Amino acid sequence: MRSTVIPHSEAPWLDHRQRLQSDDWLHTFQAWTGPERLLAMDELIDRCETSQVKHMMQLIEPQVVSGSRDATLRVWDVDSGVCVHVLRGHSAAVRCVQYDGRRVVSGGYDFMVKIWDPETQTCLHTLEGHTNRVYSLQLTGHQSLTSGMELRDNLLVSGNADSTVRVWDVRTGQCLHTLQGPNRHQSAVTCLQFCRGLVLSSSDDGTVKLWDLRTGSWVRDLVALHSHGSGGVVWRIRASDTRLVCAAGSRNGTEDTKLLLLDFDPEERGGEE
Repeated sequence: MRSTVIPHSEAPWLDHRQRLQSDDWLHTFQAWTGPERLLAMDELIDRCETSQVKHMMQLIEPQVVSGSRDATLRVWDVDSGVCVHVLRGHSAAVRCVQYDGRRVVSGGYDFMVKIWDPETQTCLHTLEGHTNRVYSLQLTGHQSLTSGMELRDNLLVSGNADSTVRVWDVRTGQCLHTLQGPNRHQSAVTCLQFCRGLVLSSSDDGTVKLWDLRTGSWVRDLVALHSHGSGGVVWRIRASDTRLVCAAGSRNGTEDTKLLLLDFDPEERGGEE
């Protein structure tokens, strides 16, 4: 079935009003949360022809960025499959990448976080402070379909194998907060997720923690696996404003592999849940 709500560029039956409707859809899509985007993509694939899906994917994510063990990043054109830019500057493998259409942010095994202008292929800032490999990155706002991570405004959050989380201003390269203290993670940070003015972090220690971005303070633990501290791991997290999904398991068989779904109130402060 052909859809006029999510059209492709070669649809002759579309009038000007319907093309504007497509623009409105894209604007709405970019404002949605991660779970809402996944549902929208399912609907897109189910309702539309292959050419329509391809066109909308190109509108949503016209370029993708990859990081490699060769210490480089490459920017690719989705339509042609051609590498259009190569970013060089890391001295070890690139582990995580974020791209918001203007800036590229990368984290590597050289303990560095770098902010790039992909068009000029220049490194704008090198963010130093982590004492081990950088495993996770989050910029606040737009969700990249290629990385499954969020990008927004001028805040970057990076998670590290040294168990710390750092909050950066990408305009200046300044570290605003290091999220640690007595309630810090006890092992490597595996994933990060923004939620309103807060950030959630998961770890090899089997916990998910909620942090206040403005103050850099710990709010509470949302998840603590039964085997946390003795093999339990929370591998990945995704969250809306009131719901959290965790992929959890263990490295030594102490915890079953499972998905956890939790309802929570981000505004609730104090006390462990």
